Amino acid sequence: MFQNFHIDNLENFPKELDTLLNQQRTIIDTITTSQDTSYEKVLKPLQDLDEALGLFFTPLAHLNSVMNSEETQKAYEASLPLLSKFSSEMAQNEALFKKIEQIKASSDEAKTVVKHDIRDFVLSGVNLPKEEKKRMEEISLKLSELSNNFSQNLLNATNDFELIIEDSKDVEGLPQTDIDASKVEVNGKTVYKFTLQIPSYLAYMTYGPNREYRKTISKAYATRAPENGEVIDQILALKNEKSKLLGFTSYARYALETRDASKEEDVITFLNDLADAALPQAKNELLELQAFALKTDGIEDLAGYDLAYYSEKLKKEKFNFDDTMTKPYFEQSKVLYGLLDIVSELFNVTFKPADVPTWHDCVKPFDIFDNDQLSGRIYFDLEARKEKRGGAWMNDWETHYVDANDNVHLASAFIVCNFSPTTDKNPSLLRHDDIVTLFHEMGHAIHHLFGTCKERSVSGINGVAWDVVEFPSQFLENFAYEEAILKRFGFHYETGEPISSTLMAKIKETKNYQAALGILRQVEFSLFDFTLHQDLYQGDEVQSLLDEIRKKTALLQTPSYNKFQHGFAHIFAGGYAAGYYSYKWAEVLSADAFFECIDPKDGFNQEKAKGYKAYILANGGSKEMSTLYHEWLGRKADVKSLIKLYEIE
Repeated sequence: MFQNFHIDNLENFPKELDTLLNQQRTIIDTITTSQDTSYEKVLKPLQDLDEALGLFFTPLAHLNSVMNSEETQKAYEASLPLLSKFSSEMAQNEALFKKIEQIKASSDEAKTVVKHDIRDFVLSGVNLPKEEKKRMEEISLKLSELSNNFSQNLLNATNDFELIIEDSKDVEGLPQTDIDASKVEVNGKTVYKFTLQIPSYLAYMTYGPNREYRKTISKAYATRAPENGEVIDQILALKNEKSKLLGFTSYARYALETRDASKEEDVITFLNDLADAALPQAKNELLELQAFALKTDGIEDLAGYDLAYYSEKLKKEKFNFDDTMTKPYFEQSKVLYGLLDIVSELFNVTFKPADVPTWHDCVKPFDIFDNDQLSGRIYFDLEARKEKRGGAWMNDWETHYVDANDNVHLASAFIVCNFSPTTDKNPSLLRHDDIVTLFHEMGHAIHHLFGTCKERSVSGINGVAWDVVEFPSQFLENFAYEEAILKRFGFHYETGEPISSTLMAKIKETKNYQAALGILRQVEFSLFDFTLHQDLYQGDEVQSLLDEIRKKTALLQTPSYNKFQHGFAHIFAGGYAAGYYSYKWAEVLSADAFFECIDPKDGFNQEKAKGYKAYILANGGSKEMSTLYHEWLGRKADVKSLIKLYEIE
């Protein structure tokens, strides 16, 4: 029914991949040269091949991210050229393209598959002359390699840095669990080690009392992987060349062909309007923070490395609240099982632990049952470790669809986070931000796992426009602030005492603390990304562009050593190039849907949850998200809901 997660032999993997690709070439050739132009004989088997390739390759790509080693790197890097060549051949197969153009699909799902396939063929250069097709193939291969290089450079740089603190005074004020996690023995003496891995880095930046140490670790983080500067130049040049070959003025224009947003100016206007709405409040938030740092510690020159520290202190003073008060109530496994109970109740499904192979001891797999029928599988890998790249993500593996032989396939997915690891002294305890992250990734996962489409290319998250794919994730994360939700899993890890209504109210009350500064930061990333892809920027021009955007969005002077772009993996090693704006674009939908579905007593309106599952989640990419949204609620999403969500005045 499901694939088991395993790779028999990393050394042989590229050879086995090559064999699989050659088998697929033979099948594709047979499909292409046959006289049949029916959907069932052309696009059905082609989708089966897509699934088979994903089933084979995803475990290696996943392993390279979560259990990175020389062996995984070697196998992954050797596989990329094979995949890139195959994908270019497929995308530029003119005979197959002409055959697909003739297909008359009967169902709405199949019609969408045909439409998307024709569009993707054109965007891959199928209509280009032979020499330009060859160049497109070279570009695709090089971009795959560069993306991997960027990611590997970042991981290596993250793992290379250590800050050793000898004086216990310099860790006073950190949560005890973070102090315990940082303790190491060196020459018989207890010292405290902090790294650039997110749980460790954030712990010191948020609570570390020594300003010089905060500056040191902040500078190390902001100057990681300087070699990525050259990688960025190459990526940008190739993406620009690719878009020009296809007749587009820029990569940004090219990217919008598969997005919900249709015009470049619509994206830029949306982001600037959002910045303008947030700017007055953001200035007041910063003034308040500067006054507080001056009053508290005589700090006259508040710097970037002070923000998290004084923000946390000010939050505690203003609201008599900080993360250390709630963290003991959010033990990782309780939060996870609480989340599963909530999803079960809302969407009429059941999660049962699955006894199946995984890639690490801390991974928790579950089988999903919908009305007592097995419907999906999900794996949770939630703790930080040295071999795992930073951040949090959902990765789809298997897809729900009906194949060419009328067999129903079920969906599976991985959720990966980097929460504080379990230690001998303490279980893994989560900050509230971590809970929001877990809900966010679960929103992505159920979007894929609850898909019921028969056509693979539009089932789950497949075929969903990139700038609305964040809608279901952001929608679910909004509920992580609601008392009715939090009380289900908020129990003290030592005493079992439930979290108090007072603390839950504080979480809600502080949700939009410094929200305007947060919006400006996201707009900065989004404007930088989108503008960067509207023209060709090289070398110092990249930094100059970021500096120019920061004149509006960064209310504090950014140090000249800060090379944020060298770590911007979302756009240089992920799928968000010219698409980082998607987070805010999709948030209009998620905020609007949230206000429609919120229920103070239960957290979620059961009837609306039923409709959300049936209209939004089940239909995947089979229709435009705006169409599905209208079918669900009978109206368009209101952009004012986003301002309301953040309580921007």
